[in-house]
Amino acid sequence: MKEQISQIKTTVEELLKNATDIEQLEDIRIKYLGKKGELTGILKGMGKLTAEERPIIGALANEVREFLTNEIDSKKSEISKSMLTERLKAEKIDITMPGKKSELGNLHPLTKVLSQFKETVIGMGFNIAEGPDVETDYYNFEALNIPKNHPARDTQDSFYVEDSIVLRTQTSPMQIRVMENNKPPIRIIAPGRVYRSDTADATHSPIFHQIEGLVVDKGITMADLKGTLEALIKSIYGENSKVRFRPHHFPFTEPSVETDICCFNCGGEGCSVCKGEGWIEILGGGMVHPKVLSGCGIDPEVYSGFAFGFGLERLVMGRYDINDIRLFSENDIRFLKQF
Repeated sequence: MKEQISQIKTTVEELLKNATDIEQLEDIRIKYLGKKGELTGILKGMGKLTAEERPIIGALANEVREFLTNEIDSKKSEISKSMLTERLKAEKIDITMPGKKSELGNLHPLTKVLSQFKETVIGMGFNIAEGPDVETDYYNFEALNIPKNHPARDTQDSFYVEDSIVLRTQTSPMQIRVMENNKPPIRIIAPGRVYRSDTADATHSPIFHQIEGLVVDKGITMADLKGTLEALIKSIYGENSKVRFRPHHFPFTEPSVETDICCFNCGGEGCSVCKGEGWIEILGGGMVHPKVLSGCGIDPEVYSGFAFGFGLERLVMGRYDINDIRLFSENDIRFLKQF
């Protein structure tokens, strides 16, 4: 039995010298030291030994088991270190090689033009006002002198959340909010997203952006509105921009105008973008209605004011000769890379 145990020790030592991976070591451990291993099988025959031989053989078996266990663990550690070294060599990075170029993003064209617009009006003494996308019927319609039977209040034209809650159809509600909480003089613009039940085409979208402007002070006239709008349009399109003003009607301004620019796609000759007219409407405006002023606690006999609303998308379309408003929301990288 001593010879068998010694032979197992010699055999395992030889096997460990030639072992090259962890799986081999595990197979050796199970075959010789496992519960059904060869060393365990030998020890099961100790019942046939005499009382004097049993402690000697038992001590020898335990000594060999402990020795082989340590040898296996040592070999396992050696193989693990070797594998780690090889893996590190394979994963080695040459830090002298040039890195991969990171592609930088661009500002969205809407953001670029809005920033330019803000910079211009801030230089003219305006402040920036922001408000909620979800408005009450009062601020979106009633306080702006839009009567109950006005078509704009119909569910075919506006998106209602509840009977008296609507997705704002314009940023004009900020006129009321600002005038309720501030005394003249007032100069603000209110940029933001607005929602209308429009069919999407080259120049219309159910979700777009508007820039509302408001000035209230003593002695404000229509000439101030015209001069301000011309200065703003020329700051975006250049000094040679062609602009026209047309009489119009808005419930919250009196008198009212619509302002057009010469079509940027056809140069005024008429095309599908301008629907053959040669002009594209970019804003509406006028003198703030006395009823709107008085509703906000401002005396229309003392103060007057003007208001206007730009469509940001149409400003940008003219600025960059873009002929389809839908491109702004499609997030096509090929389109956005141009800016």
